[in-house]
Formats: sequence, C-alpha cells, structure tokens
Amino acid sequence: MFRLNSSNGYMSIEIKLTISLFLHFTGSNKMAEQLTFTIQNRERIQAVESTFGRTGKMLLKPGRILVGEGCLSKLCRRGPKPKVFFLFNDILVYGSIMVPGRWNNKQKLIPLEDVQQEDLEDGMAMPNQWLIRTPRKSFYVSAASPEEKNAWMGHIEQYKSLLVQAKGLPTDNAAENFFAATWIPDMASAICMRCSKRFNVANRRHHCRRCGYIVCRACSKSRALIPNISSRPVRICRACVSRVHEGKEQGKQRAKGKHWKKNTVEDTPTLCEYETSSDDESSEQGYQVPTKWFKSPEDEDYSPYCYIKSEHRNPPVSEL
Repeated sequence: MFRLNSSNGYMSIEIKLTISLFLHFTGSNKMAEQLTFTIQNRERIQAVESTFGRTGKMLLKPGRILVGEGCLSKLCRRGPKPKVFFLFNDILVYGSIMVPGRWNNKQKLIPLEDVQQEDLEDGMAMPNQWLIRTPRKSFYVSAASPEEKNAWMGHIEQYKSLLVQAKGLPTDNAAENFFAATWIPDMASAICMRCSKRFNVANRRHHCRRCGYIVCRACSKSRALIPNISSRPVRICRACVSRVHEGKEQGKQRAKGKHWKKNTVEDTPTLCEYETSSDDESSEQGYQVPTKWFKSPEDEDYSPYCYIKSEHRNPPVSEL
C-alpha cells in the first residue's frame, strides 16, 4: 500500500522511483509483446499467401490479423472434401488442398459481415457439422471434434460481431432473404427432383442456383439473373422460373400506377445455354491437421500457446 510522507504531504522519493520503474518496464513489455505479435502476424499472413501462389489474392493489409487456421470437411457435390480454412478478423478464406501445408488452390474469400452460421445435428457422413450461409454461396462444413466445431463457430461469431460494430452495421442481418441456396449433394438423389427421370450417362445431374435442387438438363434450360450469386444469368429449374415470373408480375402490378408507358421488352425465360463450373470438385484425399488459433496481446487470456487439436475430445487443462 502506498503511503504519503507525513511531513510534507508528498509521496517519498523511493515510492516515486518505484512507480516510475514499474510503469517503464510494464510499458516496455507491452510494446515488445505488441511488436513481436505484429511481426509474427505479418509472417503468418505472408505464409498463407505463399501457399496459394500467384492464383491467390493478396491478404496482407493494415489492421488485418490472422486469427486461426485449420482443416475442415466441406460438403461438395460428390461428398465431403477436406478444405483448408483461414479465419482473419475481417474475412474467412478457404481453398482446396493440393500439397498439405505447402500448396493450396482455388482460393475463396468471404467477408465476415456476410456470414451467418446455423448449428446442425451430426450427420452420417458429416459429424460435428454446421451451415455457413452467405449471399454468394452457402455450404456445410464439419470439424474433427465437437470442441473444434464450437471453437470455429465461436471465433467466427466473435470477430464478425467486432467487425459489424466497428463498421457501424446493423446487428440484425437484413439480407437474410438473399442468402444463396445450399446445393443438395449428387449422392442424395438418383432421379431428377422435378420430373423424376433417372440420371445416367446421357442424363446428367445439374443444380438449380436458386433452390439448390438436383435436376436434369430438360428441367433446367432456363437462366435468370441472381445478382448476389453472379453478374451473369445462372441455371434455374422450371419451378423457380415460375416463381421468378410471379415475382416480376407482382412488381409490374405495383409499378402500374407509377409508369403510364407499357413495357415493350418481352421476358425471355430461356437464354443461350452455358455451363458454370463448380469450384468444389478437386482431388483432395483424406487430410486432417490440428487447428491453430493465434491471439493478440490485447486479449485477456493471451498466451503464446493456444492450439485446439482434433484429438482433444476432452481438452486438458493448460498449465500455461
């Protein structure tokens, strides 16, 4: 306990010197920790950039922090595939694994403010799964353990909230109706989900971009513009064509009182057909690595060691 000098009401020289030294060394330690973290964070981000090579986008920018990295299973058209995921404080990045730990491909960037997560029960092929929804793409992912799943979901939600607050965005997601549909995996149906025709070599599977159903070519000849998914018209099934036209008709009825001139442009439900390649198909084999979480010195529970390993079904109490 600090005491005042009874003679003149001022703190003694010894106490002043002690306080000055304490503040000096405390401030120096914090600055050193911050400088070390900045250097380490820069090296980590540059290492991530190097794994994607020239095909990837530049990830290093002022204020960006790499929070964690790891391998998650992503449900693709032909079943679960291992993907490498990198969580930053403002974006979520994932890609296909070509050479584990050295070479990744098909980099995808998702702004955290666009992400909505939905917890799900375990599936037969996807234990510890949950749904990641975004306006451009929605997909299922699964972790190696319940602890790792909770860690991923918690960190994503935590940094999304911080980003939304920093940008002054509304906390309630007003774009909920504009999330992309989740594609149903190819193995889920052997027949067209619209006309019930069986798929074979000649009758291939396709996906409606609006509802995510598996459909045949005859039931998905139409194209429509879905701005949140693509700037070009994309494949939709015949059921969604009807819904799109119903929406257009309702829009025209509402606009009748405002525009006296009749629209002379005819709607064309069937446009020139083209194939859109899926980024989900790759040749990854089974591959799993522990998830790493990196913390900033500003965090209350900051520690130089913070790993969540897949084999930790019951995480041990850390002695650090």
